[in-house]
Amino acid sequence: MSFYSGAVGVKRLELLREIVPSAGVIGLLVNPRGAAAESQVQDVQAFARRAGVSVHVVNASSDDDLAPAFAALAQANVGALLVSVDPFLDALPKPLVTFAAQYRMPAIYARREFVEVGGLMSYGSRIVDAYRMAGVYAGRILKGEKPSDLPVVLPTRFEWLVNLKTARALGLDIPPGLLAGADEVIE
Repeated sequence: MSFYSGAVGVKRLELLREIVPSAGVIGLLVNPRGAAAESQVQDVQAFARRAGVSVHVVNASSDDDLAPAFAALAQANVGALLVSVDPFLDALPKPLVTFAAQYRMPAIYARREFVEVGGLMSYGSRIVDAYRMAGVYAGRILKGEKPSDLPVVLPTRFEWLVNLKTARALGLDIPPGLLAGADEVIE
């Protein structure tokens, strides 16, 4: 199973641009040790070039890298932040949301847990669906199928969450038409 698709990273960037259209520089926080890090950076940079914005990539692969990474993002005057999909980064909702709030940086994440602890918004696959599919695959393997015969599965359902309290704290107005497309709005 794979949680990353280039189209999803581009969709996150599109949503971020719609919410923060004034952001001329978008920050991209990446774990350089992650399996999909390079492709995520390439996908986001390619879309950003077409959209006329620049991307400032900052790496973090340990807890100790987070404070310097956010300081570097602030120093580069990023107008908004895209947090890449990565098991290390996905496991840090509270610290990442806290740093984004400290620097008043609108950010989009891949998992709903970030919005639930105060992050601005998330767009990504539903982890529950992935767990369900893992169970299906485990059952198929236990019944004798070879793992190498099973196809790689990409997510088919995605959810977009918005935290209006955080948007207000950042001074952002979410257009009503855009907000109507959210799967869940936290107030």
